[in-house]
Amino acid sequence: MTTATSTTIRAVAFTAAQRAELVELPGDPAPLAANEVEGPTLASLTSPGTELNWQYLGANFPAYPGYACIFEVQRAGAEVTAVKPGDRVFTMGPHRSWQRVPVTYAVKMPDGLDPRVAVFSRLMGVSMSTLTTTLARPPANVLVTGLGPVGNLAAQIFQSCGYSVTAADPVESRRQLASKLGLKSVVANVPPTDPLAKKISLHAECSGHEQAVLDGLKLVAKRGEVVMIGVPWKKRTDLSAFDILHAVFHRYATLRSGWEWEVPIEPAEFRMGSMLGSFAAAMRWLAEGRVRVDGLYLAVPPRDPQPIYQGLLHQTLSHPAAVFDWSAL
Repeated sequence: MTTATSTTIRAVAFTAAQRAELVELPGDPAPLAANEVEGPTLASLTSPGTELNWQYLGANFPAYPGYACIFEVQRAGAEVTAVKPGDRVFTMGPHRSWQRVPVTYAVKMPDGLDPRVAVFSRLMGVSMSTLTTTLARPPANVLVTGLGPVGNLAAQIFQSCGYSVTAADPVESRRQLASKLGLKSVVANVPPTDPLAKKISLHAECSGHEQAVLDGLKLVAKRGEVVMIGVPWKKRTDLSAFDILHAVFHRYATLRSGWEWEVPIEPAEFRMGSMLGSFAAAMRWLAEGRVRVDGLYLAVPPRDPQPIYQGLLHQTLSHPAAVFDWSAL
């Protein structure tokens, strides 16, 4: 085993409701295991959904958020062969200055890719689980509603895979960004009279709004799928269950969760795809320019995270997403 890490690390912490701070924590005193790698964090990606609704607005403090980062391997355990010191890797780690993980959960980043870009592989993986599990195949019509970071990336992914994608969002700035990033069909909404009505094979619903779910159920082709990728964090309308059930029954539609963990985290026999495989593919696509994130994020050092989370919460941030640049700290 390798010598233990004893240095103090810095981490983003939610210390109270709607209060984010950069705090100091002791490093892990345990020796580095034979199958582990560790090193300094280069970039970590904030989550405008899970982190805000589950932790920032939560009730259990302190909480230590984050689930997407790139770090540089500084030390590797005796049995590690997949990566070496100097390699940059993605892992589902928190917002902290130092990462230590089993090498299985460290996905090597392509050479030359900006770590601030590579972290978006985590959000890409959300809709890539739907890509893995959907019955729709190219060149089928796909509707993506809600063009926040997850929806924008989902639309780009499906379009790059040969689907005919229509991306919809009522917010003009989101539509403009989607068009700049190469999406061919971007609209405010798809009305029932649209030529696409009853011809959509898959509706990837990324807004978490129940009205969007019902609208999608009425737009999909018979036996079409509506996948709820966006989390319904709160009730937004007075729709009844009958409205949803009526549409499901009469459209012969499949309504299901877009739970990304439906695919296994690691490759497994008799299972299609894996989350780690999706992250690796996502980084390749980002490196190739197949999926783009320019204009999608604001990069800032994590020394004062409070304005970032307030901006995400109230949608006043200059960009849809924020990346903490730990190299600038």
